[in-house]
Amino acid sequence: MTTSDPAPAHETPAVEFNQVVKRFGTVVALHPLDLRIAQGELVTLLGPSGCGKTTLLRLIAGLEQASSGQIRINGRDVTGVSANQRDVSLVFQSYALFPHMSALDNVCYGLLASGMKKAQAIEQARSKMAQLGIEDLGARLSSQLSGGQQQRVAVARSLVLEPAVLMFDEPLSNLDAKLRRKVRQDIRDLQQELHLTVVYVTHDQEEALAVSDRIVVMEKGRIAAMGGPRELYESPSSRFIADFIGDANLIDAELFTRAGRRCLRCGALELTDLPDTQAADGPVALAIRPHRIQLGEPGTGLIQGTVLRQAYLGSRMESVVDTEAGELLVFSDPLQSLPGVGSRVGLQVSASDVRITTRY
Repeated sequence: MTTSDPAPAHETPAVEFNQVVKRFGTVVALHPLDLRIAQGELVTLLGPSGCGKTTLLRLIAGLEQASSGQIRINGRDVTGVSANQRDVSLVFQSYALFPHMSALDNVCYGLLASGMKKAQAIEQARSKMAQLGIEDLGARLSSQLSGGQQQRVAVARSLVLEPAVLMFDEPLSNLDAKLRRKVRQDIRDLQQELHLTVVYVTHDQEEALAVSDRIVVMEKGRIAAMGGPRELYESPSSRFIADFIGDANLIDAELFTRAGRRCLRCGALELTDLPDTQAADGPVALAIRPHRIQLGEPGTGLIQGTVLRQAYLGSRMESVVDTEAGELLVFSDPLQSLPGVGSRVGLQVSASDVRITTRY
């Protein structure tokens, strides 16, 4: 498992989990877990449904209580502290705006509930709304706002409380594809501009790669890996990570040593010019990203196959090729002249583009 930990030794982490466990009855939702999130860091919790990422977020928020272990926020033990005493704020997936209130009243709500005078609350709310470019929406009801506008109002309502940790739970799931790209960049820009500590939950790998300083990949209530987006994408530590983050062709193989050289065998295919690997001899999985494979003439390249199907997706052409190693996905430039469906092809792959991971 990658153990990237960017928090300097002298700096108190914004969030710290020490051997935290969460059980629901006899079901263990989170196994003993250690995690440190640095001040001003945007950390994304990524994983399939049921992996524990939302449970971890709710533990930070105080919406769930740990079964055992310790949770600290800015050095303060908050393990048994209620949600409203934790100095954190959560932007819900549904945004949870009050439909009978204007956007400005929604943003003011938390300040007024804390006892702030109305004039001061309105001033601070307008300041935050201006920061997010929604100052002209103050008089509108939430039902009169688009999805992106509602999302920004929800963020402003959280930011105005100046939380130590700002959390997002699947914040873009209700937006269309183009708006998702814009809003995720808005969130990233705002986080960097204000040096916010952000914990961001998503199941969308592309979203996680786009916004994160660090990604925590979860599997079955455990941290499967954590590291920077490029690190996890380019050098996955396991078959699960390679398969979950981005598209990957996964091929079962055997790693062995011959005459002092590390070699790979997959059926009749043998590779000897391998990238550095710490894997032990035995069963492994090869991970090859689809954009690292080139379609060539029959007889060329490492692997031979037949094009089964193709799809034009605008920015790329996707080809599925039947080979002795199984069906492999290939991404190509859509302007490139490619062999069509039914054609015999050779797949050209550099050994440096092959990643060796655990088989399971």
